[in-house]
Amino acid sequence: MAIDYDTMLSGFRDFFDSFPDVAAPLYRDRIEEMKREGKKSLVIDCDHLITYDQTLYEALVSDPQTVIPVAEQVLQELISEQDPHLLHVRFLNLDSTMQREIRAIRSSDIHKLIQTSAIVGRTSEVKPEIVEAVFECERCGEIIFITQGGTNFKKPTACPNPACGKSGPFKLLEEQSRFIDWQLIKVQERPETLRGGRMPQHLNCLLREDIVDVAQAGSRIVITGILKTVQDIQFKIIKTTFSKYLDVIGIEVMEKEVDDIDITDEEEALILSMSQDPQIVAKVVGSISPSIYGHNDVKEAIALQLFSGVRRTLPDGTRLRGDSNILMVGDPGVAKSQLLQYVTRLAPRSVYTSGKGTSSAGLTAAVIRDETTGGWALEAGALVLADGGVACIDEIDKMTPDDRSSVHEAMEQQTISIAKAGIVATLNARASILAAANPKLGRFDNYKNELEQIDLPPSLMSRFDLIFILKDIPNELEDGRIATHILDARSGHDEKIAPLIEPDILLKYISFAKRTVEPDLSKEASETLHKYYVSIRRQGSEGGAVPITARQLEALVRLSEARARLRLSHIVTRQDAEATITLYNSMIEKVMKDKETGNMDVDIIMTGKPKSQRDKIVQVTQLIEQVESEHEEGAPYEEVQKRAKEIGISKEFLARAVEELKRGGEVFEPRAGYIKTVKTTF
Repeated sequence: MAIDYDTMLSGFRDFFDSFPDVAAPLYRDRIEEMKREGKKSLVIDCDHLITYDQTLYEALVSDPQTVIPVAEQVLQELISEQDPHLLHVRFLNLDSTMQREIRAIRSSDIHKLIQTSAIVGRTSEVKPEIVEAVFECERCGEIIFITQGGTNFKKPTACPNPACGKSGPFKLLEEQSRFIDWQLIKVQERPETLRGGRMPQHLNCLLREDIVDVAQAGSRIVITGILKTVQDIQFKIIKTTFSKYLDVIGIEVMEKEVDDIDITDEEEALILSMSQDPQIVAKVVGSISPSIYGHNDVKEAIALQLFSGVRRTLPDGTRLRGDSNILMVGDPGVAKSQLLQYVTRLAPRSVYTSGKGTSSAGLTAAVIRDETTGGWALEAGALVLADGGVACIDEIDKMTPDDRSSVHEAMEQQTISIAKAGIVATLNARASILAAANPKLGRFDNYKNELEQIDLPPSLMSRFDLIFILKDIPNELEDGRIATHILDARSGHDEKIAPLIEPDILLKYISFAKRTVEPDLSKEASETLHKYYVSIRRQGSEGGAVPITARQLEALVRLSEARARLRLSHIVTRQDAEATITLYNSMIEKVMKDKETGNMDVDIIMTGKPKSQRDKIVQVTQLIEQVESEHEEGAPYEEVQKRAKEIGISKEFLARAVEELKRGGEVFEPRAGYIKTVKTTF
C-alpha cells in the first residue's frame, strides 16, 4: 500500500515516541540506550509495528527500499551526535504472510521484505566495501564524491570543474573514501524441513556493517532482508535469467535448541494426556519402525536416544553431553539401514549419510575457495548440520580410517575443530550419533569374540554408549514369526504393522519433551546407579579385569534422564534407573563378556581384547624370548608351538598372537620357520 513521505515520517516519529504508551515509550528508551552505549542499530519487532500502524507495516514489506531510509532519517534526528551514515533501523519478526522457506521464494517476492529460517552453510571473510568513493582529477585537482551502490564500481565520467571538463584520468583517494564491512554467507534449508529425500536449496545473503560475523557455519538463524537479483552472465553472454540474493537488514542467531515445529493447544493437551499412560515407554518403542520385527532392546535404545539426556555445564565450565551414541553391528539382512532411515524421518533434526559416500570434510567441515569473493570459506558438514538432532551414519566400517577419526571429537566433546588454510574455528556438533556396521567378514563367526570381528578401532568403539550385536541365527519359532510379520506387511494387513503412535504426533511429542522437560536425578535413582557401578567394579577387582568405567556410568545417567524425559517427568525415578540398567545388562552380556573366563571386561571395548587374551599374548611373547635364548638363529616355530601346548595355549591362538605381534613390530621372521623378538637398544 503506497503512502506518502510525510505520512511515513510522522508515523515513525509517533511510533518511537508513543509505543506502547506515551508515559513509557519502549523505543525511545532503546534509543537512549543506543546513545549511552554507542550502538549503531535499532532493532524493531514488527509485531509492535503491526499493532501500532498496520498501514505503515504494509508499506514497509511492499516497498522496503523507500520506507527503511525514512525510519533511519527519524533515528538520525534523535541521535544527531553520531555519524548519520552509521545509524540503521533493523526489522525482525515479520508476520506469517512474509515468512518464506528458501524453496518457496518466488519472483513475486523481488524487492519485498521477507523473512526466512535457515542454517548457515558457508561464511566468507569480512571485507571492506566502498560506499562513497572520493576521486581527484589529476589534471586540475578537483575533488569528486561518488556514492556507490549495486555490484559495479562507479567512476566519474567527466571532471565537474567547468575550467577542466576532461574525462580523466582520476585517482581514487582511499583514505578519504568511506568504507563499511561486508560479508557474504550462504544459507540452506534446515534438515528438519526436508522430507522425501529432497536436496536442500541454498540462498546467498549479504551482510553489512554491525551484523557481519555474528553467525558462523552451522548456526541456525532467522534472517530478514530485501530480495534482490543480479543478472546471470555465462561466457560473457548476458542471459535472461537472474540469480536471487538477500540483502539482509536483520539477523537473529538461535543460540538455544529451538525447534520450529508448531504444536497446537489440542496437540499439547494430547501429548500431556499420553504422558500419563503407564505404558507410554512401550508405546513409543513400539512406534519405532513397526514394520521390522523384534529388536526391542535396540528400539528402546533408539527411543531414549531420540529424547536424549540433559546437557549440563558444571561450575568450572566443563560441559557434560546429554546425547547418547549408539552402534549397531549385525549380519546382512537384519534391517540396520531401515532402522536408520526410520530415525531420520522421526527425529526433529536429522542427517543421514552412508559409508564410502562420506568423507571427513563432508562429515565435519570443509575449507573451500569461495567462488564469489575468491577467498577461503568454511562450509559446514553433516554433523554440524545435525546440531541438536541425530546424525545417522550407515556402513561406518566402510569409511576410511582417516575419515572415521574425524568423528572422535564430535562424539565426546560435541564440537568440530578445524585449522586449515589459515582458518581456525570450532563449530558446534551437539548431535547424537546412530551408526551401523557389518562384521569384518560380512557375517559373524559364532566361535570368535564378536568385538574382534568388528572392523572399528577401540578409540571409536569406546565412545559409543551402547553397542548392539545383531546376529541372524536360524531359529524355527522365531523365523516363523518374522515370516508372518513380513507377509502381513505385504498382504495389506496394515493394522498389524501400524505404529502405536502416529509418526507426526511422535515427532511433536519428542520436540515438546526436549523443549520443556529437564529431569534431575532423584536420590533413589542415584543410589541405584551408585550401587550398580560399585558392585560391578568389585567383581572386576576380584577377577582382575576392569568391567566398567566412569564413561559407562555417565552413559547410564544420560539414558536414565532420557527415559524420564520420555515420560515428561522432571524427576528420574528408581524405576528409570533400573530399566536403564536392565537395557545396559542386555548389551554387555553380548558385547563385554570374556568368553574364556565368563567375566565382564570393559577392555574388550577399550582395547579390542579381553584381559585374559592380553595376558596370554604376554605369555606368548615371554615364551618366544625363552626359546630364542636357547637357539642362535631364533626360536623355531615348532618348538614354540610345542611349549605353548604344554601351558594350555592352542595352536590357533598362538598363530593369531604371532601374527598380531608381527603387525605390531614386536617379532619378525629372520627366515622361514623361525621367530625373533625385536630387542630395543639405547
